Amino acid sequence: MNTTYSSIQSTKTRMLVISALFVALTLVATMFINIKLPIAGNGGLIHLGNIPLFVAAFVFGRRTGAIAGAFGMGLFDLLSGWTIWAPFTFIIVGAMGYVAGAISEKVPGKRVLVYSLAVIVAMLIKVVGYYFAEVVLYSNWIQPFGSIPGNVLQVGFAGLVVVPLVARIKKRIL
Repeated sequence: MNTTYSSIQSTKTRMLVISALFVALTLVATMFINIKLPIAGNGGLIHLGNIPLFVAAFVFGRRTGAIAGAFGMGLFDLLSGWTIWAPFTFIIVGAMGYVAGAISEKVPGKRVLVYSLAVIVAMLIKVVGYYFAEVVLYSNWIQPFGSIPGNVLQVGFAGLVVVPLVARIKKRIL
């Protein structure tokens, strides 16, 4: 039996299972732990889906973070009546997961500061990405400003939860 092949296969299988798990966790946290904001326009949605997204990105890397975000939140949009948002979400949140994971992998320094930087950059991606998505969907340059506070609150809260815990999670999982 070729042990190298078995090792590679088990690693691929492990990463597939971990990615699927984080897609499911992101979907569930987005779908069932959310608050619809009473804001004019799209209304906005505050959810906890960014928490498993950041855990996936910081613990398992950029690829898992991108998959968890793109597919987890993209599926939420498809299943919950926000279907028109799915392509935007797939790209924006996938980019958030990828970039947050890449920063956590590549940037040297104190981990708390690196993870905080990754959350801030992911927040900027979300705010700018959804601003332009709303401009496209609503043909309006002013209305999208209403969703910025909700996006900042959503990602900021996830960062406050994940950054202090991720080192502990890494120790236990890896």
